[in-house]
Amino acid sequence: MMVSHLADRTPPANLRSLLPFLQGSCFVLIETARFAATSLLIVLGLPLALFLFVAGWDLGGLFTQLANLSDRYLEADGLRRSLFSQDLKGCFLVLAGAVTLVRMPRFLKRLAADLDNHPAREANRD
Repeated sequence: MMVSHLADRTPPANLRSLLPFLQGSCFVLIETARFAATSLLIVLGLPLALFLFVAGWDLGGLFTQLANLSDRYLEADGLRRSLFSQDLKGCFLVLAGAVTLVRMPRFLKRLAADLDNHPAREANRD
């Protein structure tokens, strides 16, 4: 009994031809993850910088303000807590969008330059 499979008739894919594509894709994903992580850290650090600025760069004043904020939050009713939470989420999203928009052109230029100056491609050109 002879069984023929379609997979047996097709030649194996040349994995070496996929290597530059996979390398480029991995590079773009790593750089994008780095960009997203640093943008998120910037957005999370901005409120701390703002509170420190308002407190006059004094940690005692910072913790006094945070204690006042937490006391007022705990004393508030459920509706006010919910509204404060929604406002906080909205501010976070707007701030994250603004930081991303400000940083995006430089990121794209650097990414394009790094992809154009890939050492493996330059070695193959010679």
